[in-house]
Amino acid sequence: MNAIELNARASSDFEAKLAETVSLLQQAAHDYAPRVAGGIPRVSQASSLGAEDVVLSHLINSLQLDIGIFVLETGMLHAETLALLDRLKATSRAPVEVFTPVNESVVQFVAREGKDAMYKSIALRKACCHIRKMEPLARALAGKDAWITGLRREQSGARAEVPLIDTTDATRVKINPLAIWTWGDVWHFIDLHQIDYNPLHDQFYPSIGCAPCTRAISLGEDFRAGRWWWEDEAAKECGLHVNQSSSQEKAPA
Repeated sequence: MNAIELNARASSDFEAKLAETVSLLQQAAHDYAPRVAGGIPRVSQASSLGAEDVVLSHLINSLQLDIGIFVLETGMLHAETLALLDRLKATSRAPVEVFTPVNESVVQFVAREGKDAMYKSIALRKACCHIRKMEPLARALAGKDAWITGLRREQSGARAEVPLIDTTDATRVKINPLAIWTWGDVWHFIDLHQIDYNPLHDQFYPSIGCAPCTRAISLGEDFRAGRWWWEDEAAKECGLHVNQSSSQEKAPA
């Protein structure tokens, strides 16, 4: 049974949710349009190439919105994720930018802490995330007034109150058009439009990150149980979606 057969179950109010999502994306494209004709969009979608993100990329492309897409290629992604990235770049109407970590920073970190440093302590895992995700994210968002994510309230307790529009960061607005979608809604839309998705989802990977930090989950486990599974539940964020006030306290040096 693949991920579509297992999960595609639309909510009774799915059409209303979809209409709201479309409206949010259209409004974002309008509000953060390039300052000059043909210029760079001031809003981009952050895509990890997971199920939620392929839904958003499909909508951005099908609605022909002036919204960019970027991917953080950490150097530790699964082969299946990299293959999907290649297919996205080949087929996307919207420009797809790929941001990678500073090679020298990676080399120095691995030389100093070892290639399995993420398993040794939360501090080292977050330091790895900082090099491979946070610093590239800062470059990806430079010059942007807003960004779009696939965060959903259902994903974890830490995300249970994710707003559709998050203005807590004074630097830029974060837009979460799928915040109130269920996992069943996501897969219903993928099935409806036959969207290309990461085949790891068929292997019980609902949340997909770097290969060393992601595993399949078992029936009944939490949605994000396969991410950093050796850590305490409260620590399971890499920093990409930590509120600005708390990120200043938690970001590794």
